[in-house]
Amino acid sequence: MPHYHRMGNLPHKRHTQFRKPDGGLYSEQLFSTEGFSNDSSLLYHIHPPTQIIRTEPELDITPQVAEEKMLKHRSFEGFNIQPAKDYLQSRMPVLVNNDCHIVLAAPQESMKDYFYKNTDADEMIFVHEGKGTLHTQYGDLPFNYGDYLVIPRGTIYQVEFDGPDNRLFIVESFSPIRYPKRYLSKYGQLLEHSPYCERDIRPPQSLSSFDQKGDFLIRAKKRGILYGLHYGTHPFDVVGWDGCCYPFAFSIHDFEPITGRVHQPPPVHQTFEANNFVVCSFCPRLFDYHPQAIPAPYNHSNIDSDEVLYYVDGDFMSRKHVTRGMITLHPAGIPHGPHPGAVEKSIGAKETKELAVMVDTFHPLKITKQALEIENQGYVMSWAE
Repeated sequence: MPHYHRMGNLPHKRHTQFRKPDGGLYSEQLFSTEGFSNDSSLLYHIHPPTQIIRTEPELDITPQVAEEKMLKHRSFEGFNIQPAKDYLQSRMPVLVNNDCHIVLAAPQESMKDYFYKNTDADEMIFVHEGKGTLHTQYGDLPFNYGDYLVIPRGTIYQVEFDGPDNRLFIVESFSPIRYPKRYLSKYGQLLEHSPYCERDIRPPQSLSSFDQKGDFLIRAKKRGILYGLHYGTHPFDVVGWDGCCYPFAFSIHDFEPITGRVHQPPPVHQTFEANNFVVCSFCPRLFDYHPQAIPAPYNHSNIDSDEVLYYVDGDFMSRKHVTRGMITLHPAGIPHGPHPGAVEKSIGAKETKELAVMVDTFHPLKITKQALEIENQGYVMSWAE
């Protein structure tokens, strides 16, 4: 999805001899999703990226579904999940279907003794609290509050946090995460009406090549199973790469809201898309400027999609009792809208400072057992006068 980028040393032509100072060949690797039919990158390793020296027993981490079918509004207190020291152990799936998994995490420590690779899914990690650096074979991505980290499936990475207080909202996508098609020219450039542009996309930086032999553990997830694969060389031994498939960062604070004389529908907030779901960013913005405008969103029917809203910061005039990290699920089949009194209260308001991430899925979501532990009971009745 990102535009072409290159780092480090590369041969003049792809698939040709590229030799080390000692005369040996660098090992070329094609990295692509959807086979050879989508964006790809070419990476050049000091050592072949295939040298497994031993494996560990696999671990089943399949999400435990508690409810597969339901038709009522739900709410969950995201900050009620308990922090965990380890990054992978901290990841808690809360809403899942065959297109994506929505995951909360509160890791306290950096990944030091292993690397991670999600072989099934692209990952979109929204950083709600904390800062640090995402280390990958493509280079480093410093991150901070409000950053989206988009990581193509199969990317090997380590997360280094600057401190113990971290909160992450993660979407695992079983199809590539892309820019919305309507933002793109037929050649792939972000158009003038897009709420962000290529300048806002931060590619990896500071490519470091580790020429090290030893025992390097990569924890790889495939179809709900976590495998421990030990390699004989450091996975970050890339001396150069180029292409259009690589991790990148985009800050929600760089999203430029689209406004109008009357209330604009949620698609104007769209940030990313994948097969059967979209991601939107609700950011501080001026309200509608028609003299009779009602800034509060109108009631709308979720006929074709489940709507998930993750509340980040600010004041949400359409809803009562909102907390940081709260998740609401409004399933397809029943309408929802502002809480009682919110419409009248919004009239005359000039702006909002709200910050939220929305995920709309076009197939129903299932609720996990972990989600039930942080549920706000009775939320479905909160529209009663």
